Amino acid sequence: MYMQELTVIGLMSGTSLDGIDAAAIRTNGVEVLEIGPSFTLPYDDTMRNRIRAAINEQGVTDDPHLERDLTIMHSEAVMQLDEQYNVRADLIGFHGQTIVHKPEEGYTWQIGDGKLLADLTGIDVINDFRTADVKAGGQGAPLVPIYHMAVCASIEGPLAILNIGGVANVTWIGENDELLAFDVGPGNAMINDVMKEYFDVEFDEDGKIAKQGVANKAIIGKYMRNPFFGQMPPKSLDRNAFDLSLVTGLEPYDQVATLTEFTVEAIVAAHKHFPQPVNALYVTGGGRHNTHMMNLLRRELGNVVQPIEDLGLDGDALEAQAFAYLAARVLYELPISFPQTTGCRFSPMGNAAVLHRFKN
Repeated sequence: MYMQELTVIGLMSGTSLDGIDAAAIRTNGVEVLEIGPSFTLPYDDTMRNRIRAAINEQGVTDDPHLERDLTIMHSEAVMQLDEQYNVRADLIGFHGQTIVHKPEEGYTWQIGDGKLLADLTGIDVINDFRTADVKAGGQGAPLVPIYHMAVCASIEGPLAILNIGGVANVTWIGENDELLAFDVGPGNAMINDVMKEYFDVEFDEDGKIAKQGVANKAIIGKYMRNPFFGQMPPKSLDRNAFDLSLVTGLEPYDQVATLTEFTVEAIVAAHKHFPQPVNALYVTGGGRHNTHMMNLLRRELGNVVQPIEDLGLDGDALEAQAFAYLAARVLYELPISFPQTTGCRFSPMGNAAVLHRFKN
């Protein structure tokens, strides 16, 4: 198939539950030809609480309109990107909102109605990116490594890109474009849940709360004895894979401090899986805004820790851009996941996701 250049909008709603990231790129499914505008449409408290309830209930919810309302909000993100930046998209890559992720049971579920989104926007939509990989024996995550490789094509390896979202994941890229990727542990999700419960805010801005607390090393040790950390990659995690009950006996400030250091400890431990040490660890996702967490990472790993912006990339838009890129690859029947990134037995091709054509 001839791979023409496309303008694609990617939509990402992560497990941090902060909102919908919308980003446009121009690509032929192989090269990233141009990185366009992006913005975030924040969730209000009502939508955030509805999603959080569905996640906590593992999808067994009495909120039958959540998927529809979430899809409508994604359509508003597309429209606003068009209105503000005059983006005329050929295609949309629609990740949806992960509610349950249990690859060990052969199951992953992201809500979002691709057909409805196509009808609302008048643009073809590709969604349900993870199911085919899980059916092929993969973890269904992480899916962004092939995009990481594309935008780092001119950067000398070995290097790694660390995404600290609700869950933290890493992509290792070798000198000769070897690729390894896996979830490394919790990201912001546990911290955010404690912040919401005790401080009535959505996240620990700059790590100010963590800095006022004292991390409990014994509890971090208990977390690090979880069998997940002994597993060889590729591997992935559900948002609620780790139990907050271990920290509930601590003062709230100490809970946040402990969970922040646990996140860092898990990232440090992931380095034992790298085939070679990296020249640089570029950090993306919301966690890079937490200056306390970044300082802890630099204390443990040194100056290899750098924000993704040092590459001229926007860490708030990278995942949305990735799903735009993945959508183009699906359209052109190119693989989006690989045995070394998700553990799939083979790379799903044309059936890697679902295409919804807009019909007038």
